[in-house]
Amino acid sequence: MAKKRQRHSAEFKAKVALAALRGDKTVNELVGQFGVHPTMIHAWKKQLLDGASELFARGTPKPEQSEGPGTGELFEQIGRLKMELEWIKKKAERLA
Repeated sequence: MAKKRQRHSAEFKAKVALAALRGDKTVNELVGQFGVHPTMIHAWKKQLLDGASELFARGTPKPEQSEGPGTGELFEQIGRLKMELEWIKKKAERLA
């Protein structure tokens, strides 16, 4: 019977990659400690080294202020509701 595939969190991957990068223990010792395949340890270490330069890129990345999928619809609905409210207020003034 096949073993179910494990999914590791980003924190776990970073922890394993940093331990591999430190070099205190061999890959086989890390395999025993963390219970992952040596190929995964090498891949996560390489990923950490490749992405490390992005951490120190000049300037801080600004969060993108993109409108969500329903934002335009919400603004449209707000506009319609405002128009209806003004129309009801005018009708109420005429009746009073």
